[in-house]
Amino acid sequence: MITQDDLIALVRNYNPRCDENLIREAWDYGARMHEGQLRHSGEPYFTHPVAVAALLTEMRLDDATLITALLHDTIEDTKSTYSEVARIFGAEIAELVDGVTKLTNLQLTSSEAKQAENIRKLLIAMSRDLRVILVKLADRLHNMRTIRSMRAEKQAQKARETMDIYAPLAGRMGMQWMREELEDLSFRVLNPEARNSILRRFITLQREAGDVVHRISADIRTELDRNTIDADVYGRAKKPYSIWRKMQEKDLAFSRLSDIYGFRIITDSTEECYRILYVVHQRWRAVPGRFKDYISQPKSNGYRSLHTTVSGRDGKRVEIQIRTREMHEVAEAGVAAHWAYRDGKRSENPFAVDPVKWISTLTEGFDNADDHDAFLEHVKLEMYSDQVFCFSPKGDVIQLPRGATPLDFAYAIHTRIGDGCVSAKVDGLRVPLWTRLRNGQSVEIITAEGQRPQSSWIDIVVTGRAKSAIRKALRDEDRERFVRLGNELLRLAFDATGRELSPKALGTAAKLLNIPDIAELRARVGAAELSARKVVAVLYPETAHAAPEVDSSKPVVGLEADTDFRRAPCCQPLPGERIIGITYRGKGVVAHSMDCEALANYDEQPERWVDLRWVEGTHPAVYGVSLDLTISNDAGVLGRVCSLIGEHKANISDLRFVDRKPDFYRLLAEVELRGISHLHQVMTALEAETAVARVARSQDPALRP
Repeated sequence: MITQDDLIALVRNYNPRCDENLIREAWDYGARMHEGQLRHSGEPYFTHPVAVAALLTEMRLDDATLITALLHDTIEDTKSTYSEVARIFGAEIAELVDGVTKLTNLQLTSSEAKQAENIRKLLIAMSRDLRVILVKLADRLHNMRTIRSMRAEKQAQKARETMDIYAPLAGRMGMQWMREELEDLSFRVLNPEARNSILRRFITLQREAGDVVHRISADIRTELDRNTIDADVYGRAKKPYSIWRKMQEKDLAFSRLSDIYGFRIITDSTEECYRILYVVHQRWRAVPGRFKDYISQPKSNGYRSLHTTVSGRDGKRVEIQIRTREMHEVAEAGVAAHWAYRDGKRSENPFAVDPVKWISTLTEGFDNADDHDAFLEHVKLEMYSDQVFCFSPKGDVIQLPRGATPLDFAYAIHTRIGDGCVSAKVDGLRVPLWTRLRNGQSVEIITAEGQRPQSSWIDIVVTGRAKSAIRKALRDEDRERFVRLGNELLRLAFDATGRELSPKALGTAAKLLNIPDIAELRARVGAAELSARKVVAVLYPETAHAAPEVDSSKPVVGLEADTDFRRAPCCQPLPGERIIGITYRGKGVVAHSMDCEALANYDEQPERWVDLRWVEGTHPAVYGVSLDLTISNDAGVLGRVCSLIGEHKANISDLRFVDRKPDFYRLLAEVELRGISHLHQVMTALEAETAVARVARSQDPALRP
């Protein structure tokens, strides 16, 4: 543990005018209150508040915040009281300590209804004084750094809570370094095998390629020197979780990831930023679609920077961020930059955002969420979002999260525009409604009288506002259909567990789930807002883990009687994926995954679309999926790969070699699986095998149903 003098020295480095006596008094008071208490590791408990205060000095925060860190557990865990803290240290610090105490008592991983209410309280606490959440984030970071001393189940609970709430909140506040560390510490607890696999690949890559970061940094400095530009260059490899998330999002093996290195160029002025961008693009080839100008269009938390990705040395893609020193301060501290001190004075950074305005942008629209699930979805999406900026035909700027579609754009303008949307033009060209928007695009929404939202839109949009509006419209418009579909799903779920589906049972379930009536319960199940298995589990908890075996001849719900059903060969959808049926005369219904490119062929024929759901439960391993594998041409490798697939209870029904080279083979393996989670298990195991250079799901849009 650092000493009292060490902490004072850390504070005086950026605030020589700090109230040293009050900080020392807070240290002595906290140490006295926590005397005799121990952490799980066996260390004195007071080492934790001291570590939290030290973390906050890295953000150059004010005396009140640091003193709050030293006292943040006193009211909760000791004989100290609010009135005593107020008497000794003043009302401001007492309010902050009390705010942190209330946040600590929130159980953010409880049931959806309770969790939604607690997150509302978290946001209210933030709106009163954002320094409360800064202390709480530092508290959580230190707890995650020392989590190994906790019980395994407690580690998993804290890691999930951190991954779901605190890491994205830190990112939304602009404290990207903290978000990355919180995510990686949680990743180490929740999926250590995957993290270790990535670290092993990194070690192998460094052994083969050498110090890539040093070489590319030197190349950038050479170009800057040649153009007489004064700037600092920093490079690093990205965190394991960041790489893992990109692998999952893009469905890529580690060997195919290119931009795993990031570089920052810090200079003195905005003009120099754009000049450096010109120099970088002159020297290296820019990757299309990977440039973002957050200087002209800053994020709501004040973040400003130029982002570009270029093909660097040996063809490797590298991400480069260019910003001024003042912008960098905000990029590191985020919203906390508002309180930062330098040389004993509040730092006058023109890019620091007003915390009151920032919190209002985060919470805007939350009160409109009409149920707990919608609120939770809204707040998590908003905290995870990374903005894109698009233009209306009139030139208005619409700010949306990364991955947003023209439908999100329509609902951001007005609910009436979203509900009536039939198509969209992006930069003058007509595009499907599920097109992902990019920075700087111009979007025109085309509406039609009588158009109503479709159920498939839920999986197209990403904003909480759009999802909430679509769900409300669907409930109002298609309530009767959802009630019928929900009743069928409930009947199947009750039959699978040998229970009787009765109005009394459904009435009890509705009461336990805080749903107004039976009709609303059926409608929510039919609209896929509530799982039929969850309804059964609420009534009969002993069935919660007993997933029924699904009849492979009737794997989906939503078909008319005696209608034939097939999976589309182009996308090979699996149980667990969102599916849409397309009717064919004489061929029945063919199911496509929601993101299948072939669906674009039926964009003008909505009458052929059928809303389908996979039956809940354990499906048999009969659904074939093609895996594209590249493996080393070494003795025993193919046998190990086949054994690995078999160990995960998957059957190989066909094996075809696509390419044979002296050092590798490429082959297509037809594997029979239970569903999408089974596929992820098999692919994760294969990616961890050192002899497998690449594994990907093979989908061919050219294959006709």
